[in-house]
Amino acid sequence: MSDNLSQDLASLRIDRSGTRSKKPRSYRFLVWGAGLAALAAGANFGLPLLEAKAFKTAIEITEIASVSPAQAQVELTATGYVDADRSSKIAPKVPGRVSAVHVRQGQEVKAGDPLMELDAADDEANILAAKARVAAAFAQARGAGAQVATARAELADIQQQAAREKKLADAGVTALAGAEDLAARVASLNERVKAAEAAESAAQAEAGALAAQVRVLETGLRNLILVAPIDGTVVNEPPQIGEFVGPQPAGISVDMGGIRIADFSTLLVETDIPEARLSQVKPGGPAEIVLDAYADRRLRGKVKEITPEVDRAKASVKVKVSFVDPPEGVLPDMSARVSFLTKELDAEAIKAPPKTVVPGSAIVTKGGGKFVFVIDGDVVRMTAVSLGPAFGSGFELVSGPRPGTRVVAGPPSNLADGQRIKEKTAE
Repeated sequence: MSDNLSQDLASLRIDRSGTRSKKPRSYRFLVWGAGLAALAAGANFGLPLLEAKAFKTAIEITEIASVSPAQAQVELTATGYVDADRSSKIAPKVPGRVSAVHVRQGQEVKAGDPLMELDAADDEANILAAKARVAAAFAQARGAGAQVATARAELADIQQQAAREKKLADAGVTALAGAEDLAARVASLNERVKAAEAAESAAQAEAGALAAQVRVLETGLRNLILVAPIDGTVVNEPPQIGEFVGPQPAGISVDMGGIRIADFSTLLVETDIPEARLSQVKPGGPAEIVLDAYADRRLRGKVKEITPEVDRAKASVKVKVSFVDPPEGVLPDMSARVSFLTKELDAEAIKAPPKTVVPGSAIVTKGGGKFVFVIDGDVVRMTAVSLGPAFGSGFELVSGPRPGTRVVAGPPSNLADGQRIKEKTAE
């Protein structure tokens, strides 16, 4: 290698002989310490936040309850629905198109009031045709009767002639052959009269049958007018004019266009009682009824009937509870909660308003305020509450969520508003 090339390569080398600025070792320790502290802070604060956003916290659930003064007498509580003990579903006997509607939904009716009418044009035409056939049959019967009368008159005349001719023949005045001819003619006319009488009877029978058919058609015409069979209130929307309706087949749930009437004076609550707890229900026993529609109103009830049939699929028995207090505003199919009591309540005790109670385990204190975590789907909402005096293991709720609201029981300390949750399963 030439000297010039060696010099050129040497000029490309990095000069490492210069003095390098060095940081103190203590400075490097400070940098490392700051980094470790940052990692620790991320572990303490970032990870819980990440877990809250990415994972569901397992929680236990309780609910805010409505406790009535009758709670001490409650032996058994069940849910059910309001129904009318006396009701009727009115449907036409024959299919047809609605031509007139005389009632509306919610209208009170009396037994015998017209509800709606079906188009009667075809039936009226059939009745007119049947009446024409009846008239023709009666005319034919009258014609047959006239023939009978003519044959009888002719028979009477020939009988007289035959008797006279027989006397003359017996006396030898006339020939015996003339008397015999008249006697034969009498016998022939007798048969003719019988035939005419039979024809008249047949015509009368046909006319009677056709008249009966007219009456059947007229009865069918009356069936096109639907009337109320009981006193009550129309609970469904009646069919509209022009709609096609028909009979309601047994076992078919599809509404074929009838009208339902319920007697609101016979409203009661039907509820299913587990077979194992049926001994706690007594016929005529007192009860308290609370409707979901009127959660702050309590009504006295009485066990009216324990149906003598057990539902084997649900292992329950249907119990009917009637209203003792007037069920104002109560409608069929409303949801209701029935509490069967050991002692009957008087009218004053039933008026005492129920207390809304929140379990003590659901209450948390933050920033000097009281809160509960309300369950909203799969997240929780922190809701402020105002508490009254203690009530058992909880507190009377002065303001806050409504009774029946589900809340978190014993919420974890890191539970936050909007956090995703799941119900803790029993292990």
